[in-house]
Amino acid sequence: MNQELLMQWGPIVLMAAIFYFLIIRPQAQRRKEEKEFAETLKVGDKVIMSSGIHGKVTQISADKGTVQVETGAGKITFERSAISTELSKKLTATPKEN
Repeated sequence: MNQELLMQWGPIVLMAAIFYFLIIRPQAQRRKEEKEFAETLKVGDKVIMSSGIHGKVTQISADKGTVQVETGAGKITFERSAISTELSKKLTATPKEN
């Protein structure tokens, strides 16, 4: 009876564990890193928006959760979550060697 129970539920438990470690956990870590990134953003940082717009942060509104980004066309207000990466860190990072 115990062997049959293990054979019946074992694959299901194994699939759930694989699903957790390959899908859920990395996504939660990525979400945490994005939240920390948005909180450490400061005026003067060069950023890339998720829409592909490049610009420089000119104003941060903590109560509204928005940032104002200066682009070549003018100043645009975005949600903090719309910022994809910080360009200044990307430009100063050392290239990886193979």
